[in-house]
Amino acid sequence: MGYMLGIGTGILGFAIIFAVVYKKSSIDKKILELRDMEDEQLKAQIKSKEIIKNAEAEANILRKDIELKAKETVYHLKEEADKEIKVVKNEIAQKELRLTKKEENLDNKLEKIEEKTVILEEKTKELENKKEEVEKLIEKEENELERISELSKEEAKELLIVKLKDNLAHESAVAIKEYEARLKETKDDISKRILSTVIGKAASEYVVDSTVSVVNLPNDEMKGRIIGREGRNIRTIETLTGVDIIIDDTPEAVVLSSYDGVKREIAKRAIDKLIADGRIHPGKIEELVNKSKKEIEKDILEAGEQALIEVGVQGVHPEIVKVLGRLKYRTSYGQNVLVHSIEVAKLAANLAAELGADTKLAKRAGLLHDIGKVLTHETESSHAVIGAEFLKKFGEKEAVINAVKAHHNEVEPKTVEAVLVQAGDAVSASRPGARMETLSSYLKRLSDLEEIAKSFKGVESSYAIQAGREIRIIIDPDAVSDDEATVMARDMAKKIEETMQYPGQIKVTILRETRATEYAK
Repeated sequence: MGYMLGIGTGILGFAIIFAVVYKKSSIDKKILELRDMEDEQLKAQIKSKEIIKNAEAEANILRKDIELKAKETVYHLKEEADKEIKVVKNEIAQKELRLTKKEENLDNKLEKIEEKTVILEEKTKELENKKEEVEKLIEKEENELERISELSKEEAKELLIVKLKDNLAHESAVAIKEYEARLKETKDDISKRILSTVIGKAASEYVVDSTVSVVNLPNDEMKGRIIGREGRNIRTIETLTGVDIIIDDTPEAVVLSSYDGVKREIAKRAIDKLIADGRIHPGKIEELVNKSKKEIEKDILEAGEQALIEVGVQGVHPEIVKVLGRLKYRTSYGQNVLVHSIEVAKLAANLAAELGADTKLAKRAGLLHDIGKVLTHETESSHAVIGAEFLKKFGEKEAVINAVKAHHNEVEPKTVEAVLVQAGDAVSASRPGARMETLSSYLKRLSDLEEIAKSFKGVESSYAIQAGREIRIIIDPDAVSDDEATVMARDMAKKIEETMQYPGQIKVTILRETRATEYAK
């Protein structure tokens, strides 16, 4: 028991010794570690002090460099500023010098101006004195002239004005005669050559028509069949075609009356078809009238296209072609309007070629110039204005529109080609036999000519001769001198141009005859 206790005590003592030894060794180890750490910390402190010291040294060096550079920069800036200040001072000094010189010059000029002002004042006084002297001399001379001529100042002035007017009238008349003589030497030959060439190239036939068409019948019995029972057939034809049918005593014929040539042609074809068919009743009439309308529409389109081909015009809107073709069935003063339009196109193109103008434009405008005559029933305006608005609607060029609108001088022509269309229209219309003129319009034109002549002072009588192509005026020789007669002829021609519409030209002839009558007793 005691042995076991001794062993246990020994083991316990050994364990305690081991624990103490182990604990001491770990404590020593930790002490060593702490010493190492203290050494590292000391080294770190030493290193950090070295770094701080080096950083402070570098900072001092950088600070000194910066201060040095800053001083250099300030020095350079100061030098530049000093230079600029020096330049500015030099400029200011130069300007001050120039200003000083200008002031001296101004002072000198002012002195001279003052001297000249004094001289001018003296001269002004001298001129005023001389003016007074001249006025006294003029007054004295006028009094002397009045005494010698026995005329007052106003009377002498009137006499002088009358004499000046006579001299001016004489000089104007002489100048007009000389100008007309020079103009006549060249214009007649040139215009005759151009017009004869142009007319020769564009000569064409005329299709003369009127507002009525005649339908020939195989026999007089056919008149009754056209009338129908209680007039139902004739009423149907008139209603469907818009044409008046006149059945009179003319044997084997009926007359169709309408201002619209297309409607007359439809009615004529329909009646011809009815006569050929033999069955005349409202149903058949409606069928054949519709068939005739389709045929006419086709003919109208073909006529428009043929006119374009004949003249050589391209790129025309289809609607314009249709309306152009309708001119085939339209007449003006007995002249077929489509034939007239084709001729105007050729005349205008030939004139343009002679004068170096645009032949294509002249040709196109000439062909389309009367297209408004088909549309006059649709609105109240002149055919020139209506035609121009219609062409504008379908995209024609402004030059063509102006030429169409201006061909009767309702607006000013803007191009040479517009004037050439006017000339071509006048030539085509005024050619002998081209148009028929009603008696009433013919007599009115003659009367208007004579009235214009009588409106001038000093005219004793006037006579329109040669179908209105010439007006002869007899003037009072005591009221109008030879020189004044020349001026009057020109003024009268101008007034006729401004107030009348006429084909071709009108010659104005003034006759002045001085008669001296005395009786022997």
